[in-house]
Amino acid sequence: MGSREASELLSPVGRRVIVTGARGGIGRATTQLLESAGCTVAGCDVEDFDVRDRDAVDAGVAALVEQLGGCDSVVANAGVVDTIHRAERFSEADWQKDLETNLTGQFNVVRAAFEPLRKSGDGRVVLISSASAETGLPGQVAYTAAKAGVVGMARTLAAEWGSHGIRCNVVMPGLIATPKVLSMPEAVKDTMSATLPLGRIGQPSELAATVAFLLSPAAAYITGAVIRVDGGYGLNTASLGRS
Repeated sequence: MGSREASELLSPVGRRVIVTGARGGIGRATTQLLESAGCTVAGCDVEDFDVRDRDAVDAGVAALVEQLGGCDSVVANAGVVDTIHRAERFSEADWQKDLETNLTGQFNVVRAAFEPLRKSGDGRVVLISSASAETGLPGQVAYTAAKAGVVGMARTLAAEWGSHGIRCNVVMPGLIATPKVLSMPEAVKDTMSATLPLGRIGQPSELAATVAFLLSPAAAYITGAVIRVDGGYGLNTASLGRS
């Protein structure tokens, strides 16, 4: 295989992509990288429509598909991350907001895009979860429950929609340098970074590159998969050997 063939295999060039949560750190990086890779991207955020509102999502996605002239891919990234309470003090309203945004909202978006994805013949769906869905995260029981639900939803969609040529996969970010993470005190960031085997906070571009791979021809036989982009978050770093 020549370098040109390899480059084409790894590039999502030509794809028409909807990205939700496009104005956040991860969404912005994803949009920029996909555009630089030759995709046509329609980004949206809460100012465009609320992903919790199915009717608004149906209308919003239809408008984005028309803008793109079709749709080959959806990156469902919109979510809320800043609802923090101990479980016993979680209010009903906060619980519902987290689940409706981080889980139901993703379903609303991909469901609304099903028909154009089917028509594309090579539909790709990437759902953004969180590594905390597998490790747990005290203080964010609703967030972690919703992000864990994203995995079950993605695998079910992959099984149901595979016959329509639609692949559905999950990317699980760990500690990523979004504006909210960067705004944390330096001591907190240093402490959290020290727990990671790679020893640093990840960059939004690194997460975006994984999304781009899943939209590329190289990932044509991948569906129902979960890829963690987390610097080894949650791995046991204790050793019985001498350093």
